Amino acid sequence: MRNQIVILAAGMGKRMGNASVPKVLVMLKDKPMILHLLGQVEKINQLAKSVIVVGHMREKVEAILGEGFLYAHQKEQKGTAHAVMAARPKVSAENILVLYGDMPFITAESLKKLMHLHHDKQSILTMFTVVSPDFEGAYEALNGYGRIIRDGKNQVIKITEFKDATEKERQIKEVNPGIYMFNTGWLWSNIEKVKNNNAQNEFYLTDMIELAISQNVPVATLNIDVKEVVGVNTKEQLTQAELLA
Repeated sequence: MRNQIVILAAGMGKRMGNASVPKVLVMLKDKPMILHLLGQVEKINQLAKSVIVVGHMREKVEAILGEGFLYAHQKEQKGTAHAVMAARPKVSAENILVLYGDMPFITAESLKKLMHLHHDKQSILTMFTVVSPDFEGAYEALNGYGRIIRDGKNQVIKITEFKDATEKERQIKEVNPGIYMFNTGWLWSNIEKVKNNNAQNEFYLTDMIELAISQNVPVATLNIDVKEVVGVNTKEQLTQAELLA
């Protein structure tokens, strides 16, 4: 198969205030959050079996989702790049699309567009970007996302994390929701170069963008509706998400 989806679903969700269930099983409207996402993934044809990266209360996640997926165990949660590395033994496709179990509003239509762009451009790395109208209400969490820095030819040359951004860069409304499609050969050749030199001592998938740019690998981008990348990390964000669902 050419394409495979990897869904990161290992998080504890400490800020959700419910220690009895993992974050991706928190109810949104009438069903666990991750099922909203999987309902869209099911609409995409010709995919290798999706890989779900599980960790915290993995048994509960696997019991709810069933046998229709491959499961990879991230024993310790050391960041998004670390989670993708945990999935490596289960990946069989030439390209993988990395999604998050706590982003329930991504649509199959947008995922298909990203895949088509990735193949049409014969891309090594393709990513979503979003332009947020503001950083308030349902979009408040987006304020913490990295800002997309482009050159005069509209090429991505850098992603500046909010904590590192200047005041001018923080005014940029185009942000990085962290959803990427990779050529797996390039990914596996480079992912171990990611370092954990940050306050959380974690390995971030976002660093793959910097690696690509340093190698003069063009980063293809697709802008999508900001509502599709609203994530749920806190009880307040869950309340906001209920209004969008």
